[in-house]
Amino acid sequence: MPPHAVDVHVGTRLRQRRTLLGMSQTKLGGSVDLTFQQIQKYERGANRMGSSRLFEFAKVLDVPVSYFFDEMPASTQAARPIRGRGRNGSGERGFGESGTPFEREGDPLIRRETLELVRAYYKIRAVGVRGGVAKMIKALAAAQPAPALKKKRKAQLRAR
Repeated sequence: MPPHAVDVHVGTRLRQRRTLLGMSQTKLGGSVDLTFQQIQKYERGANRMGSSRLFEFAKVLDVPVSYFFDEMPASTQAARPIRGRGRNGSGERGFGESGTPFEREGDPLIRRETLELVRAYYKIRAVGVRGGVAKMIKALAAAQPAPALKKKRKAQLRAR
């Protein structure tokens, strides 16, 4: 049985925060008495996290437990219920969408490139310089929209 969409989202957020902090799977595992293989399974959503484990991860990663559920796509929230539990909004057992475009194409927020950029950005100690860098990046992005994303989005809209 494939992993539940919520477990995959929580695992993705776990990996995102761990990587943003520059923490290895081994170090995170050691701090909560797990092996790096167990951390890998949590990050992939292959293993479901209990509430106490989620609480431990939140403490180690210095985030509230709610962090792991933040930015959860509506399609994930509406994902198929776990066998034998719950029903969809119409009162019938059902299945949710297979995922958002970011989940299918690779969420840019969890790419190594993005995380390295964020780390480098926050290493700039001068607040004014950091603000200038942010403005420059926004201006560059606005001046040249990504054509590949536009084409994909148009194709998705036509397919509906």
